[in-house]
Amino acid sequence: MTYNFLIAPDFSPERFAGWHMFNTLLQKHSDIAVHLLTPASHAEQAEMIKEKDIDLIYANPFDAAALIREHGYRAIARPVGKSDEMVIATSANGDIQKLEDLKAGNTVAMADNRDVKLIGLRLLEAVDLTEADLTFDITETFQAAARQVIQGKADVAFFLADIFKGLSKLTRAQMTVLIESDLADISHVLLVKDGFEHADTLERVILSLQDSAESQTMLEELGFEQGFEAMDEESAEFMIDLMETLLD
Repeated sequence: MTYNFLIAPDFSPERFAGWHMFNTLLQKHSDIAVHLLTPASHAEQAEMIKEKDIDLIYANPFDAAALIREHGYRAIARPVGKSDEMVIATSANGDIQKLEDLKAGNTVAMADNRDVKLIGLRLLEAVDLTEADLTFDITETFQAAARQVIQGKADVAFFLADIFKGLSKLTRAQMTVLIESDLADISHVLLVKDGFEHADTLERVILSLQDSAESQTMLEELGFEQGFEAMDEESAEFMIDLMETLLD
């Protein structure tokens, strides 16, 4: 039998090969057939979760909260030292050069990622701006959001920090970072469906990847040089509570 493993779409394109390497090693060391699903957008991800039987999900924290509370998943692991920080950036040649330059009526470009939007709006509370004050231009990818800003079609863009840092040097040279979050305790997590018969085996393999020389290239490709650490129910609930605090 083959089991489905879904990866959240919010990772840099250069990480794509790393996820395929991850899936290959997961199958090799567990002797379990795992089919990798890589939705191109959050809408496609939601459709896959609704229509397919998915046993393993690498989810962003916002989606993880709903999957744990409402859809019968539990957290087993997360990347070591890889919190989900976000960046607000603008054009290097534009009129906005500091957070205080943002005004009601400005346009924000961003991919469809609720975590990034949530954290970005929290950061903008410092300059008394709310979601109602801004126009959001939702793009297919974070790379497209960068283009909107560089071309002057949006005033700022919200990014996952990891994706922003993975943009080309030329793209980053045309942008100015206004602020970066520093949350530390919110991260993407690996979830398994309750009752999945091979959960313990896959968890053991995932948590031992950093101990294998064979896995080092793959972990570097993913930007997870230190591998994965176990995540128990208490840690997951703490992260979900943090997310709900951001929402309030």
